[in-house]
Amino acid sequence: MTLKELREVVSFGSKLALEAGKILKKGISGKIKVKFKGKINPVTEFDLKAERFIISRIKKKFPSHSIMAEETHDKKSLSEYVWVIDPLDGTVNYSHNFPVYAVSIALCKDGEPIAGFVCDPERNELFWAAKEMGAFLNKSKIRVSEESRLIRSLLSTGFAYNILTARKNNLGMYARMSKKAQAVRRSGSAALDLSWVACGRLDGYWEYYLAPWDTAAGVLIVTEAGGEISCINGKKYSIFKNDILASNGKIHNQIGAVLNRKQKN
Repeated sequence: MTLKELREVVSFGSKLALEAGKILKKGISGKIKVKFKGKINPVTEFDLKAERFIISRIKKKFPSHSIMAEETHDKKSLSEYVWVIDPLDGTVNYSHNFPVYAVSIALCKDGEPIAGFVCDPERNELFWAAKEMGAFLNKSKIRVSEESRLIRSLLSTGFAYNILTARKNNLGMYARMSKKAQAVRRSGSAALDLSWVACGRLDGYWEYYLAPWDTAAGVLIVTEAGGEISCINGKKYSIFKNDILASNGKIHNQIGAVLNRKQKN
């Protein structure tokens, strides 16, 4: 993909994420119909509405590209270019009218994100990045924080829908980290957690049991903002891994040392 083509993707993806965000913002102001894919795993009519909107626009603009989305999966073989979509990241929040949720859209080439967009409709914020072009919040370039001490760091984490049964339920890690960092938050949206690391609001973030659509856009935004991404055990990360550790880079090893200490959850 040429630089000109990548810039066209940035323009298209930015507008698409913002328009999908408007669908969600309009929906949260009314009564939300909720169904459950699992015991505590909801899906709303607006997950589906936003996803249908995003997919239709992509298919019209880039008919040769494949699509990987949370609610509906592309049946054909994946092409060189794949759009990875979470139309509503933070569905539990959204279903309770709790205003922390996002649209996450990424374009990947051969499994690597080359453009990513995270729209926060409640705060009118669009985080975006493109490979070797930097990371931005709306029109302003962003960078990760400079904090180098874990005890002064604000971190975030999350708990998966399988918390009731999973062996790695993250509760032990959360307890340990709460004693080592300044504070640990739980937003309920991986896409926003990653975006907030990228712009310096958070110094680090970790979570288990994630899917490609949870992280594809956010990991590119973090790395283009100067941050560091790995698996929790320190190994190389890809969007097809189900755990992640993201940070400003300066406290990455400190976070990892706490998380990987031998202790039952």
